[in-house]
Amino acid sequence: MTSHKTPQTMKPSTAAKKLGVYLEATPSEFQEGVVSRDELNALQAEPPEWLRDLRRNGPHPRPVIAAKLRVSIGGLTRAGITDALTTEQIDALKAEIPDWLQRERATHIEAKSEATRAKPVKPAKPVKPVRLAKDGTPRSRA
Repeated sequence: MTSHKTPQTMKPSTAAKKLGVYLEATPSEFQEGVVSRDELNALQAEPPEWLRDLRRNGPHPRPVIAAKLRVSIGGLTRAGITDALTTEQIDALKAEIPDWLQRERATHIEAKSEATRAKPVKPAKPVKPVRLAKDGTPRSRA
């Protein structure tokens, strides 16, 4: 008796997140189907032209926009940026550096440093004592 494994599949929205692209900008056949794990791996290993173009020019999803601008997703929301932006629009914001962008970058840096500072330190693992033989040499574990 052999078991036939069914391929693991995911929704297009999940696959788009994993690929770092804006779902609404992907081809309709990508949006309407399901994506298997093997297909996702193939897209990541050898991206087709439409995927390379989306990654290069956008429109980009909010996590990618936030990373490119070095702010948090919440910072984008506070600034009123709720839609996808193209690389050209992101570059224009980076060149202009509006007040909100300066504030959100400072807030983001502060939040990251606070999270690093407040992160609990793991205690060191206790070291097992070495058992010594009568002559003072370490015992072998054989």
